[in-house]
Amino acid sequence: MDLLYRISRLAGRFTFLCTMRAHVLNAHQAEREGGYILALTHLSHLEPMCASVLSQRPIDWMTRKEFFKYRPIAAYLRACNAFLVNRQGIPVSSIRMAIQRARQGRAVGICPEGGVTHGTQAAIRGGKIKKGCCSVALRSGVPIVPCVMLGTDKLNRVGPWLPFKRAEIWVAYGPPIYPPAGAKSTRASRDALSAALVSAFRKLYAELRERYGICDSTVP
Repeated sequence: MDLLYRISRLAGRFTFLCTMRAHVLNAHQAEREGGYILALTHLSHLEPMCASVLSQRPIDWMTRKEFFKYRPIAAYLRACNAFLVNRQGIPVSSIRMAIQRARQGRAVGICPEGGVTHGTQAAIRGGKIKKGCCSVALRSGVPIVPCVMLGTDKLNRVGPWLPFKRAEIWVAYGPPIYPPAGAKSTRASRDALSAALVSAFRKLYAELRERYGICDSTVP
């Protein structure tokens, strides 16, 4: 693991220890060996950071180009193995990079909603997702591990980050979704994998709500 990534994760874990109560279901799914795609829901911009802190494995995040605008931040992101994606165009180079890293046995993090999404547009409620992660899985032959994370929308203030565990998040990982053996990346195969992923998001959301008594109206 790269030194800067290790230092950042240790700092994040110390912060979580002081401030956060994280309720995690099926954490072992994220610790699986070999390459895979971590498909993460996106209620705020903080999910990738939280997922990296919680995971024992380093995660290479596909990150929107806006975060690479300033050189110091761009240098930090690259040092942590993040790579750029342009959401406005056809992200061919980003898809190729994700495929290459997945084939190398790395965990590649992607937020398939394409940005922060709330309400009926959110994948946890059956909203549409972008199919780039499905294309990566099909072309690299690695599974997709779905992950639903709730509570991060409440972390955009100073209060939740004060000591004594004022903050709370809920996380659920689902079983890996494997692309059909030998299947090519076609519109039909991407649609089928996308439908399976959205279905997994909805099931994980329902599981979190039932297990922890989370009301849908409290989730943006």
